[in-house]
Amino acid sequence: MKNSIYSLTKDQLTDWLLERGQKKFRAEQVWNWLYVKRVQSFEEMNNVNKECLQLLSDHFVMQTLRETVKQESADGTIKFLFQLEDGNLIETVLMRFHYGLSVCVTTQVGCNIGCSFCASGLLKKSRDLNAGEIVGQIMKVQEHLDAAGKQERVSHIVVMGIGEPFDNYSNLMDFLHVVNDQKGLSIGARHITVSTSGLAKKIREFADEQTQVNLAVSLHAPNDELRSNIMIINKAFPIEKLMDSVDYYLEKTNRRITFEYILLRDVNDHVEEAKQLADLLDNKRHLSYVNLIPYNPVDEHGQYQRSTPEAIDAFFQTLKKRGINCGVRTEQGTDIDAACGQLRSKQIKKEKVTN
Repeated sequence: MKNSIYSLTKDQLTDWLLERGQKKFRAEQVWNWLYVKRVQSFEEMNNVNKECLQLLSDHFVMQTLRETVKQESADGTIKFLFQLEDGNLIETVLMRFHYGLSVCVTTQVGCNIGCSFCASGLLKKSRDLNAGEIVGQIMKVQEHLDAAGKQERVSHIVVMGIGEPFDNYSNLMDFLHVVNDQKGLSIGARHITVSTSGLAKKIREFADEQTQVNLAVSLHAPNDELRSNIMIINKAFPIEKLMDSVDYYLEKTNRRITFEYILLRDVNDHVEEAKQLADLLDNKRHLSYVNLIPYNPVDEHGQYQRSTPEAIDAFFQTLKKRGINCGVRTEQGTDIDAACGQLRSKQIKKEKVTN
């Protein structure tokens, strides 16, 4: 099975071609065809010599994703279900905001983090995505936009789809180098956010990369007992260890971190938890932002419900009074399978019933 050409960073593509006797400028040409002109086949690269094109087609394919389902929301959100070459399914979401078009990408087939409220973890991880499969999601969404003929482009990326990005670190970093390249897709590092459930060692490693990419931490609880109950990962990386890595990141980068906090009715949404969260973040208020997320109920996790509007507001107001920067996330795609992993889970169930 051939790898996708999208798996290669520009440096990797350059080295690969040089090793096979091609000139350095060929890599620039190929890169431009891939990410600026966004051709669908190697044959369309009409200023690249035949020998180079033959090399590329002998060793690579362009796209390894096939669209199987596309759900469009009234608010413009589009959720794509893509099939990989091995038959596995992944989700990708296009969201429209006032500041541009943002795509949420998946990094793994399934997830092993095991958050008890999350649809993504209903199916355990079977493998990591390679860099080409992650880049391929952006290219498929951009292909959809190009076909619409409105001259729209993907301007922002959130790595918050199915899987734990830092559990697929090297492929994640290659993906970031590809989409950020200024002579390609040119998606600014500050327009990209990577979300982690709290792999403390990887947060430190990411800090050392010195990229301008934003970091978000899925916190969801302000104390170890509660967090361990809803997020198994907390047993490996308890809050003290997690916050030590966050402090290292802040000291190293001086960049703001977003803390994601899903509000679960009568679980983690009391004023008491808001006060504990304010205490936890008090010494890093100047570089912290709390993103309060109303929960999207999932059939398989019936024990959890969305917090009431009153509870959400009380939580928000408590944080604000303590000087914590925060906001309630604007919801996207509520009339389609909104929760991450829902569409994939439903499709797999449907196929099992059909077969």
